[in-house]
Amino acid sequence: MSGLTFFLDVNESNSAVDYLPIGLQLIFAAGFVATMIGVSAILGPKRKTADKLENFASGVETHGNARQPMAIKYFLVAILFVLFDVEVIFFYPYAVNFRELGWAGFSALLMFVGFFLVGFIYILKKDALQWED
Repeated sequence: MSGLTFFLDVNESNSAVDYLPIGLQLIFAAGFVATMIGVSAILGPKRKTADKLENFASGVETHGNARQPMAIKYFLVAILFVLFDVEVIFFYPYAVNFRELGWAGFSALLMFVGFFLVGFIYILKKDALQWED
């Protein structure tokens, strides 16, 4: 039997019955979750006190209005972090396929890094990372 014939024979034997264990596991998992939520709703305590209904902020006492203006520096640093963190993700395809990409891929990677370095220098010149006003 050739390799291609064996491959075709294996694919022809697949049927819906082969997926029955996965379907049963999904049904059992969904049933278990629904049962646990139902049991906790029926048997769980239902005392609604002022302390339980109060907003929880990581154990820190809340004070003041949540609608106060906040310094834009926090948001700027968060956006810059996400931007440069996502940049690192784009290095992964090059690292995996660097031999197949060759010099063209390397030059594209250098251009990509160059653009980000220009952006980083711009950020530094605008003092976007300075915390003191």
